[in-house]
Amino acid sequence: MDLILKYFNGLSDQQIAQFSALYELYLDWNSKINVISRKDIENLYERHILHSLAIAKIIQFRPETTVMDVGTGGGFPGVPLAIFFPEVRFHLVDSIGKKIKVATEVSNAIGLKNVTFRHCRVEEEKEKFDFVVSRAVMPLSDLVRLSQKNIQQKNQKNSLPNGLICLKGGELEHEILPFKQRATVYNLKDFFKEEFFLTKKAVYLPLL
Repeated sequence: MDLILKYFNGLSDQQIAQFSALYELYLDWNSKINVISRKDIENLYERHILHSLAIAKIIQFRPETTVMDVGTGGGFPGVPLAIFFPEVRFHLVDSIGKKIKVATEVSNAIGLKNVTFRHCRVEEEKEKFDFVVSRAVMPLSDLVRLSQKNIQQKNQKNSLPNGLICLKGGELEHEILPFKQRATVYNLKDFFKEEFFLTKKAVYLPLL
């Protein structure tokens, strides 16, 4: 939890309590339904929560923004972002039902009111949102192909045009090549100093 406070000040008491509760909740649920590797659960705040919050370093979603998290798994990046942006509406989608169950139960336990969930493939989701976010769920070209239908072109209300923000690791040259003219790549080591973030990146792609 100290790691979150290191990079994000001004959190409310409720937000601090919600972030603080996540470790025990995920530890408990992970023992029943494996959504985080067993050896990685100890690094929950660094490798999952702080990693998810990198999106908050790229854009400060304004109130009433709508965001879909594709392939959320156990709730990343959607749950940490929903805590951080309580006036933004998040819709978490995953094709594996038991993972959606974990995300739902964790969110209910901390009293999140700004999240909805759907057990489905992204191809099946027809609703439109201001932004789509994801964390290493599939190659960028596939993510664009499957989710661009969900990004609405009207109601622009943020500092960046509506689009896609995905968290990625490793070498991205090949993945980004088809979108090179439009994509913005952020090195997460510019935001966070921990070694884990040295090779981590975020890609923003306006889909207009």
